Amino acid sequence: MDYIPGLPILAAFALATLLLAITPGPDMTLWMSRTIRDGRAIGMMTLLGTNLGIGIHTLLVAFGVSALVVASPVAFLVLKTGGAGYLLWLAIQALRNRSVLSVKTTGKTNASMGKAFLNGLWVNLLNPKVIIFFMTFLPQFVSVSDPHVTGKLIFLGLLSILIALPIAIVVVLGANGLADWLKRKPQVMRIVDYVFAAVFSVFAVKILLTQSR
Repeated sequence: MDYIPGLPILAAFALATLLLAITPGPDMTLWMSRTIRDGRAIGMMTLLGTNLGIGIHTLLVAFGVSALVVASPVAFLVLKTGGAGYLLWLAIQALRNRSVLSVKTTGKTNASMGKAFLNGLWVNLLNPKVIIFFMTFLPQFVSVSDPHVTGKLIFLGLLSILIALPIAIVVVLGANGLADWLKRKPQVMRIVDYVFAAVFSVFAVKILLTQSR
């Protein structure tokens, strides 16, 4: 129980996490785009990938690795360049691969789901804004003099996943329902491709403009 913060802190943390969970970002955009294009199962695997990324970010913050990355100009530049490049690649893919919204039964389901998982993981891990966010958000709810600070940071990071997960699932299910309607509207789907490509591009530019301090 030493690693569990008090009730007032937990309540404030839960509220902040809920507000953040409903705020659109690269992760949410990726869940929706993958779900609309490839179906609910792919969307869920993408969601699992981004959540694993959050878990890894939590551990990095708890053990101080993220601080070292942000403090190193070269490491930070490589990180944000890689993250922005990956989002731009996703934008190009949205434009090149016209969405057909058809259920594929080619025997490549496992590979596709694995790729979706990795897509979610990389988009999350290569986003320096997520590193900076976790470095500034999680420590607000612990005291640096607390002997259990590492354990509490890990607990809060995992708790944030549990709190935000229901909202994320609703987003994926909602996108899947939208996909059913879009199956009958290929012209509209093409517009959606352009919208997602634009959104990914905007997030890529924002990541490139991110400063370490």
